[in-house]
Amino acid sequence: MKLPVLTMLLAPLALMANVAAAESSRPLIPLIDAAQVAPLCQSGLADLRLRAAAMAALSPEKARDAGVLFGEWNRLQIALQDVEGPFDILSNVSPDKATRSAMEACLVDISQFETDLNQNPVVYAQFKAVTPRDAIETKLRQDVLDRLEDTGAALAPAQQARLKAILKQLEELGQAFARNVRDNSTQQVFSAQEVTGLPADYLARAKRDDKGNYLLGYATPEYLPFMEYADDASARKRYQAAYTNRGTAANPPMLKEAMALRQELAGLFGLPTYADFAIRRRMAKTPGAVFAFLDEVQSAVTALEKKEIAELRAFKAETLKTALADTRIERWDAGYWQQKLKKARYDVDQNALRAYFPTPAALAWIMDVSARLYGVSFTRVDVPVWHADVHYYDVFDTKSAQRIGGIYLDPFPREGKYGHAAAFGIRGVSTLAQRTPVSVLVTNFNRTGLSSDELETMVHEFGHVLHGVLSQTRYVSQAGTRVERDFVEAPSQMYEEWARRKESLVSLANFCSTPCPVVDNALLSRLTAAHNFGRGLRYGRQLLYARYDMNVYTMKSGDPLAIWNTMEAATPLGHVAGTEFPGQFGHIMGGYSAGYYGYMWSEVLALDMLSAYQDKLMDPVVGQRYRQTILSRGGELRGADMVREFLGRAPDSKAFFDEISGQRLH
Repeated sequence: MKLPVLTMLLAPLALMANVAAAESSRPLIPLIDAAQVAPLCQSGLADLRLRAAAMAALSPEKARDAGVLFGEWNRLQIALQDVEGPFDILSNVSPDKATRSAMEACLVDISQFETDLNQNPVVYAQFKAVTPRDAIETKLRQDVLDRLEDTGAALAPAQQARLKAILKQLEELGQAFARNVRDNSTQQVFSAQEVTGLPADYLARAKRDDKGNYLLGYATPEYLPFMEYADDASARKRYQAAYTNRGTAANPPMLKEAMALRQELAGLFGLPTYADFAIRRRMAKTPGAVFAFLDEVQSAVTALEKKEIAELRAFKAETLKTALADTRIERWDAGYWQQKLKKARYDVDQNALRAYFPTPAALAWIMDVSARLYGVSFTRVDVPVWHADVHYYDVFDTKSAQRIGGIYLDPFPREGKYGHAAAFGIRGVSTLAQRTPVSVLVTNFNRTGLSSDELETMVHEFGHVLHGVLSQTRYVSQAGTRVERDFVEAPSQMYEEWARRKESLVSLANFCSTPCPVVDNALLSRLTAAHNFGRGLRYGRQLLYARYDMNVYTMKSGDPLAIWNTMEAATPLGHVAGTEFPGQFGHIMGGYSAGYYGYMWSEVLALDMLSAYQDKLMDPVVGQRYRQTILSRGGELRGADMVREFLGRAPDSKAFFDEISGQRLH
């Protein structure tokens, strides 16, 4: 598909300029082709360098004026975001491979500019000397100083130069690692016999070769149903191994190189490990606190995980009429036998649930739920987009009738697209600059409908979108999800509850284009019971990921595959020889390095915040208070302080551990 080309008149300011009617102030993502990327990138960087030089050239008197310094920093960060934002999202979703590659190259150059800016001794001295005027600026000053110091502002010149080289290498490695996963278009070939058990609609959509074999790739709507429904265990094993290795043989060595670079980075700051470096700015503060938390989780999960595997094993033996002693649950069995057990025990079939949750209806529903909770509305607008599947919506505040932001929805899989579900907050708000935010929801859903698990994923990621577009921060550096890494998931994890409760789900059928069944009490009871089975396996897997990440980044050296193989082998499901999960574990190559524990750490806060709603999930009074206390504040306060303000008390972990044990009440 040929992308429409945006005629650029003035770069880089045009990068996030309006591409609709000239009189509109709506900021949209420009559609850029491969040939435009390099000149736009270089002109954008030239402008940014001029802005950075102008800031550094402020007289000492002006730089001591908090209004001047913070205002200049805000304008510079806005300009940086306006250059970087379009390249960031389009490098992940553009249908054109050449465009994606060109944008990745630009993002490396942008990263180098940021390093130069953050290492600028004059800018560092300016922020050391300025006196903030209020609490928001006090935190912003500290955030900026942390950022500058973490990029080497206080290091000696030789150390700064080495750090800059390390950061560039890490950016390039991260891009290559993600590209190997994203662009892997290899297809697995399965015979008609090997796909027995799969739903008819799944098989009807699948590609086939001239011999009638099925050709399946690594998109989520292809892989997950196969692992849950294909009766042929050897076929599941083959697909699971291929999927786990989809990062190709090139990725594990890149992860090993990244480990070494991050360890060297920590050494430049006089810290023993990269985990010490990364966690000191987060809620947890130290690796020791993280390991203590993970130990608590392990104490709660281990017996439950073993119990669930024993139940699956007994169910498999009974179903296949085999001796229990001769029956095992292998890693490629877990999803399949869970699905079978839930169907038999709770009458829950994830594929059958798609009739309840048609994808377009589910997207319309979550916007309606959000509108009612938070006092906003969403209006679809036809704008230029990078693919026909993509839609754009204006977001309005209902009380003021003002447009406060915009969102793009890119829901379905395609070749070369980012392969998971994510929210990209590519344009942050700044009330000081009268700047509205833009977020992009990227998913890879079945076009027909969602399982209940996929519905939770959709609601989770939409929670991140809301965190971006409902933010009302003074400064763009504190907008949206710019919070501690171990807090950032909490708002979205809390929102998942709206995908599980009747108060919210009952209205979904109103958005079906053709009549679809209504979620009733009986179905909700079965879904809740089915959700509760598998908690041990889910949290056990999350615990493994988090411990692996922490082990990788608290070791002085080591082979990431060997570390993984040893750790996975110690779990109840064991390790499958020949699989290389770390080669596609993108989290620990990017922003979640020494941070994967944050998913469970955030869930502690998420479930605690949920208690404010009690049994009134759709209460707009609580919703508006949550919007004003949590979502609108972005990173203007520490996560723990926002939670304390919202709840009126200190955070508590009881609800989280009750969730693991199955004792949590709504």
